[in-house]
This record gives sequence, structure tokens and C-alpha cells, in this order.
Amino acid sequence: MSALKSVAKATIPAGVRSSLRGTAMKVRHLTDELERQWQIWSNRGDRFECPCCGGHFDRFLTYGVIPRPNVLCPQCGSLERHRLLWLYLKNRTNLFDKPLKLLHMAPEPWFQEQFKQVPGLDYVSADLMAEWAMEKVDITDMPFEDNTFDAILCNHVLEHIPDDRTAMTELLRVLVPGGWAILQVPLDLSRDTFEDPSITDPQERERLFGQKDHVRMYGKDYADRLRAAGFEVNVDNYASQLKPEEIDKYRISPQENIYFCTKPV
Repeated sequence: MSALKSVAKATIPAGVRSSLRGTAMKVRHLTDELERQWQIWSNRGDRFECPCCGGHFDRFLTYGVIPRPNVLCPQCGSLERHRLLWLYLKNRTNLFDKPLKLLHMAPEPWFQEQFKQVPGLDYVSADLMAEWAMEKVDITDMPFEDNTFDAILCNHVLEHIPDDRTAMTELLRVLVPGGWAILQVPLDLSRDTFEDPSITDPQERERLFGQKDHVRMYGKDYADRLRAAGFEVNVDNYASQLKPEEIDKYRISPQENIYFCTKPV
């Protein structure tokens, strides 16, 4: 394959190669959208509901390195954690009720589009890599002034960050006193957080931390790590307070807690 690429580079003008890459990308996007529309149509029904996009389906799709059946919304791509977070934001926070300035780290594309449409919400999305984010930002060295944001969403980000303690203090720094942040991570509550910076092999990281680009598996001490950074932490078992039929209909995990953090006044 590398020899073929070398021949193509030597014989095909750069402008033509660029045009071909653009065409291939457009074809790939079209193919992905056709597949998405097919999944929406073929799985439609009344058994399950996605509270994020309002879609109704007979089943959700399978997802994960270790495949989890019936968890991925074919319409908006939400997983269990996204649907729980959306319900919590709607029912337990002031995000949709008051004029707020919101920082959204590593924004999920569907969430980003929804937040942009919320009246009175001054929305900023940020990420170091995701090209759809509004600003390119390193979470350990953010360019924002102290006390800038009324609220922060950081969903499954910190497990990717080697220096997570600096990231936590940065999140606290840019939050206004009395502001709130929801800081979700994958958790293994059977033990304390496990990390080892010497583990760099992707396969070993996947085995120990759950994903090739994770650098730790957080544990039962996660809330204490947030408190050590300066947050006040409420571990809210909101999911377990929902009705059993709601948990089933929305396909969320009743064991997942919301880490609702505030900055002391």
C-alpha cells in the first residue's frame, strides 16, 4: 500500500490528489448519513425512547469495545450516559431556565447543536483535538479568565488527561464562585483509582483502563480527588430515583451517579 501511495504521489499532480481526497471524504460522509438514516428507519418503533432527540425505536444499536447491545441511539448517537445527563440537565439544573455562560469541554456534536439553540445561553465549546469544537483549548492550560463560566460540562474527558489534577484546578479556576460543573468519568467503584504513567502500550491501556487512549481507571476515591482540587461535590444518585419503567424506556444505567460539583463562594 505504501508503494502504491508513493507511485500516486509521484504521478498525480497535487491539485488532483487534493480534489480526490475531497471527493472521497464527501462520499464517506454521504455513505455514513445513508447508513444512519437506514438504522433510524429499520429500528423505528415504540419500545424505547431517546430523551435527547425524542426518537422512538424498537431497539437501540450495539456499541462498545466489549459490545453492549441496545444502547446507542441510531438518530443522535447518544449512549446511556448521555441520556442520563440530558435528563439531569433538564430536571435538576437551571441550564434551560436562567441566562448562563456554559463551557462544554470535548463537546458531543449533537449536544453542541442543541445548546447553541437554548435562549439566553452563552455557550462555548472547547477541545484540543475535535475540529467541531468552537475553540481549541488545552484543559490543563485554559485561555479563559478566572471566574468566567456559570456552568461547565466535562463528560468522559479527565480519564484521557495525564495531569488530571491540573485539569481539575483549571476547571475550578474558570468557574464563578457558586457556579456548578458536572464532571463525569468512567468508574470502577470496587477499588480506588488505578493509574500508572509507565503504561503506554495501547492494548495494555485498553485492558487495564477500558480504552486505548485512557490513562487511568477512576475508582471510589474520585469524589475525594475532586474535593482535593477545591470543589464541593454532591454525588447524586439521580438515575436510581427514576421510575423503573423510565430507566427501561430510556435505556440508562440506574447505577450511574452524577458528580455535581460547585465552586465555594
